[in-house]
Amino acid sequence: MADLHTGDSNKKGLLVPTSTTDQELQHLRNSLPDGVRALLSPAPAGAKEDRLTKTMEKQRIEERLSALGNVIVSNDHVALVHPDLERETEEIIADVLGVEVFRQTIADNVLVGSYMALSNQGGIVHPKTSIQDQDELSSLLQVPLVAGSVNRGSSVVGAGMVVNDWLAVTGLDTTATELSVVESVFRLGEGQGAGAINTTHKDTMVESFY
Repeated sequence: MADLHTGDSNKKGLLVPTSTTDQELQHLRNSLPDGVRALLSPAPAGAKEDRLTKTMEKQRIEERLSALGNVIVSNDHVALVHPDLERETEEIIADVLGVEVFRQTIADNVLVGSYMALSNQGGIVHPKTSIQDQDELSSLLQVPLVAGSVNRGSSVVGAGMVVNDWLAVTGLDTTATELSVVESVFRLGEGQGAGAINTTHKDTMVESFY
């Protein structure tokens, strides 16, 4: 699932900021499968406790770094987070997403969600990430990584694309060479297509880009 730099998610849970509107929350209510857990961060004063459905277990925290999609990058197993994220936030992310959480930087950038795109198949990091750092991160995440760009040379790869285990969507300016790297590292088209999507999540896939 995508974060659009306001939240982060995997197949186990969803993190959303308090700027999420009631209309957007209603869309989540109608779209997400049963059992998905959600984190709303930070909690608005006097917020009602029933803003999300009972099938989405929700925890509220106060977090200064509330643009969650910029400070968290995750797949179904591991999350990398901004080094200054609150400890309580780290614990709740681990609980809601069901992942191990590590404080990291990407090419000395603290906005790990902006400078990395990650799935269960692989990841793309800031183009100036050293080979040593790529190897260390790859070992930590247990997926192959490559330094790359999107949108004709943009290093902000997390902002320029969204990806899951079946497809990727990039900015319109992304070149053929950049797309080739995306398809390769995320193993798109290698038996991970629509036929591999389990029936639990088929009905919740994006119906339209418009």
